[in-house]
Amino acid sequence: MGAKETVEVTGHLMDTGILSRILDDIRDYGGDYVLDQFEVGHETHDPSSARITVEADDDESLQRLLMRLQTRGVNPMSLAEASTCPAERDGVLPDGFYATTNLDTRVHIDGAWHDVENPEMDCGLVVDPSPPALRVRTVPMTDVRTGMRVVVGTAGIKVSVPDRDDGVDRFATVEAELAGERPQAVLVRQVADGMRQARADGKRLLWVVGPGVVHTGAVPALVALVRAGFVDVLFAGNALATRDIETALYGTSIGVEVSTQGGEHGHEHRVRALNTIRKAGSIEAAVAEGTLTSGIMHALVTDRKPFVLVGSVRDDGPLPDVHTDVLAGQRAMRAEIRDVGYCLMLAAQLHAIATVSILPASVPLVCVDLDPATVTRIVDRGTSRGRGIVTDVGLFLEQLALELVPGYPRD
Repeated sequence: MGAKETVEVTGHLMDTGILSRILDDIRDYGGDYVLDQFEVGHETHDPSSARITVEADDDESLQRLLMRLQTRGVNPMSLAEASTCPAERDGVLPDGFYATTNLDTRVHIDGAWHDVENPEMDCGLVVDPSPPALRVRTVPMTDVRTGMRVVVGTAGIKVSVPDRDDGVDRFATVEAELAGERPQAVLVRQVADGMRQARADGKRLLWVVGPGVVHTGAVPALVALVRAGFVDVLFAGNALATRDIETALYGTSIGVEVSTQGGEHGHEHRVRALNTIRKAGSIEAAVAEGTLTSGIMHALVTDRKPFVLVGSVRDDGPLPDVHTDVLAGQRAMRAEIRDVGYCLMLAAQLHAIATVSILPASVPLVCVDLDPATVTRIVDRGTSRGRGIVTDVGLFLEQLALELVPGYPRD
């Protein structure tokens, strides 16, 4: 072994299994380690700490290993200045760039520590020395421009894992056990409490919603939550908006009546709904002219709540409001996650994964889906404050509306 570094980590290392994962990572990356110091917390709420000397074959291998360990909240002991290198081409990061996590990150540069703006995984760190104060921010690879000052290596970088006992303990760590066998009423009440707390803290509530919400007949529940102020921004694809509008105009979702089992000429309704909105010019224009008078999109427009619709190659139409350039869609999503304090993801696997990838790890999130594999994939993807609930999204939304919306009707 030709290169080594002493690192430290603090937190609930034993009961969350973090220490075991750290040591596994070291071996998986071809490194070795010496556990120099390990102190176990005495009480349940007490953190543990470890100091580890990590070794690798060369400095390049060590830097890759250290970047991996920082996704677990591991930091170098040495206090050093971060190194930077200018980007030589648009859309290309310098060799050895620091690959970010979505954890809260600080960078020691020009003699001081600076908080990284907008923590996001799989980006570069760009140093902006422009007055009045030096800034360090995450920048996705596609937005890198020639001459940007990019952080390279792991020196002078510290990350911190959200405290699991910060007043929202039920969302502090990824649930090791999916909530399929727990009383759903209790889980829904906990979600409602988290949403109320986020709103009381002045934070925004982000929803990522799939078309299953329409199929299950839960549109009235989500509309009631919009009207009650529990939806601040919504992310979705062309499908959710199209099927919601189809239901509002024709009472069907992909040709099937939501309230019964079928409808005459129902197969035409989706494309006719798309054509109606395209003729109006936008969803907002269709609302303004009185063509669209109900549904989720109508509620968002009339309550002036922003939404971001990002499309895919399989979309019909699409609606004129849909971003067909995925990079433009990503930028629109990033612009709306500022001050988000709580996120709900309902039967929207692809858009949920995209959202988790840009959210800071400190944001509590709840993923609701009938498929346990989907829930696990989303909740485990880079967040330390996620919860998965395996259930029907229609039932979940009805119960949530009953918890949060005064006077919401019971069937």
